[in-house]
Amino acid sequence: MSPLELIGVAAWSFTVAVAGGAVGLVLGNLRLPLFLLAASSPAAAGGANIAVSGIAAATASTSHIRAGRINWRLFGWMAPPSVAGALAGGYLAGTVPDSAVLFAIAVVLIYSGLDLLLRTGTAVRTRERPQVVAAILSGAVIGLLGGFVGLILGSLRMPALLRFVGEQPSRAVGTNLAVGVLVGIAGLIGHLPSSSPDYRLILVGGVASIPGALLGARLTGQLSEKALVQAIGAVLLVAGAAAGVQAFV
Repeated sequence: MSPLELIGVAAWSFTVAVAGGAVGLVLGNLRLPLFLLAASSPAAAGGANIAVSGIAAATASTSHIRAGRINWRLFGWMAPPSVAGALAGGYLAGTVPDSAVLFAIAVVLIYSGLDLLLRTGTAVRTRERPQVVAAILSGAVIGLLGGFVGLILGSLRMPALLRFVGEQPSRAVGTNLAVGVLVGIAGLIGHLPSSSPDYRLILVGGVASIPGALLGARLTGQLSEKALVQAIGAVLLVAGAAAGVQAFV
């Protein structure tokens, strides 16, 4: 990679990490196109992207842990099926066309983003005790979809946490990122037998993502619940548009 490419990777990774840390998403589908241009192969880019997503999620999670924005009981129920789904999806990758999976993901993201932006009052149904069954099922399904296309898909887990599980927005942000850490580790392990990730991208993207994720996580506590939900909705729209473009390119 040229110095200019390295600078571009670092700058974009930092920007994505700021946005992701603030709204509880790792946004790997926004980072992936640049990694594909810079890496030696698509497989190397995918492995590096998952690794950087895990680094960003772990970094932001440290701030959310200190702020008490992680529901550990919910994490305990949602993380195992998410990891199992990701491993199964990785094993079955290729049996379903990536374009079809990405298109379905794009539709769900755009719908969820619009729902949060336009119907905030009814879109977020916070429950005193979040729905464990919904957390298990959504974690498994989203993990499976992510395994197919090599993404952590926190952008799908977030609307599930808000709409079906019933977690409050600020705690959904931290919990989603914490689950994303384990899914990222599982995804990276799944990539190792078949291909070696691009370690230059992991180094540059990971180092740049750390300060970005910390900055983004600090922004979470400065937003009102309504503003946070609207920010999540806006980012979901961008992520959905990106997934839609990737489905057809």
